[in-house]
Amino acid sequence: MRVLVVEDEVAMAETIRDGLAREGFTVDLVHDGTEGLWTATENPHGSYDAIVLDIMLPGLSGYEVCRQLRTREVWTPILMLTAKDGEYDQADALDLGADDYLIKPFSFVVLIARLRALIRRGAPQRPAVLRAGDLSLDPAERRVLRGDTPVSVTPREFALLEFLMRHRGQAMTKTAIIENVWDAHFDGDPNIVEVYIGYLRKKIDHPFGRAAIETVRGAGYRLAEEG
Repeated sequence: MRVLVVEDEVAMAETIRDGLAREGFTVDLVHDGTEGLWTATENPHGSYDAIVLDIMLPGLSGYEVCRQLRTREVWTPILMLTAKDGEYDQADALDLGADDYLIKPFSFVVLIARLRALIRRGAPQRPAVLRAGDLSLDPAERRVLRGDTPVSVTPREFALLEFLMRHRGQAMTKTAIIENVWDAHFDGDPNIVEVYIGYLRKKIDHPFGRAAIETVRGAGYRLAEEG
């Protein structure tokens, strides 16, 4: 299993490399974000099974490396390994396309276990920007566009649209929507889903002559593949 480690603290980087090597990983090591991006995309060794990526890097930050990899449709699992421990730091990394987040100082046992879990799951597509036709949603920037036109949505509308876009082409029940967009323990009126579907239609469909959000009778709602 080949792993790319992008870490600017040389002693830390070498410790990680040596520890991974003892566990049977083949490790390539670079110390700045620009070289990390190039290595992850152009290295003649070929694709990696996983990338361990620091956030605070010279050249390009780990956030930007992650964003550019996902924009280029490089879906290699990324584990952010960093001293930045704020909840918004973690949320930003995951929104940009990272798969996991481990805070320094860390347990090597946990690092190895998480890397193996990521590699077992493989590299399904996780685009940083979700698209359905000319409808796009950027979780990191909290931005929705219909073509080049920005669409203003509330946080709840954004969450609902993101859920539908992540499952575009699939009919999602009211129950599934409530559990993922509201809360698994939500005990209000389930017709709240219909209300917010209506809000979204007035913003992303009606002004543009579209009907992307479909009602599937007896099943729920579906966002059309073509948006």
